[in-house]
Amino acid sequence: MPSTTRARVTALACAAALTLGLSACGQAPWAGLDSSASATPTSKPTITAITNDLSTGSAQRTLTAGDATLTVNYSSTLNMGEWTAGANKPVSFALSAALGTDDGQGVYLAKVTVNTAVTGPTGPLDPPEPFVDQSAVPTGYFMKAPWSYGQTYVMSAVDPSATSVTLSFTYELLIQTTPTSAAYSKQTASDQLTIAIAP
Repeated sequence: MPSTTRARVTALACAAALTLGLSACGQAPWAGLDSSASATPTSKPTITAITNDLSTGSAQRTLTAGDATLTVNYSSTLNMGEWTAGANKPVSFALSAALGTDDGQGVYLAKVTVNTAVTGPTGPLDPPEPFVDQSAVPTGYFMKAPWSYGQTYVMSAVDPSATSVTLSFTYELLIQTTPTSAAYSKQTASDQLTIAIAP
């Protein structure tokens, strides 16, 4: 076979082998992709911190009721890590009053009410019954500083899915109009505590 013909046959054989090799590779990895497509970002869940007004075990508040200034101390003997839904959860509170215009009038607590709101991951849950301490004394409990009123509210078990509770306190006061008077003015003060429920 002449050398020119041999060279031509060799070239055709190489071309055929190259064509077969390329066709065996299949579709290129980037073929068929839409260059305009972009990755859809996924939203991350929002983590909401739960307020805990008793995170240190106690809290103090100053409230106003007419001419009276109330100092209220809240605390719990139960460690916050043990404030679970099924536990009995005690909250103690002590309050005393001072008058802005003090001529010696008495200050009395006629009634205290504690309403509890229970919250879970999806919203409100069934609350326990309100706690009420209505004074058996007609004028109420004497609470003018240095004297004070003290009480403990024990919250029973709440819904197992609860994540927090909010205690709403209402203090109803009777204040003498004069030191010797049998007439009293009524004043009301309100406060709230939100406490996290441990898992």
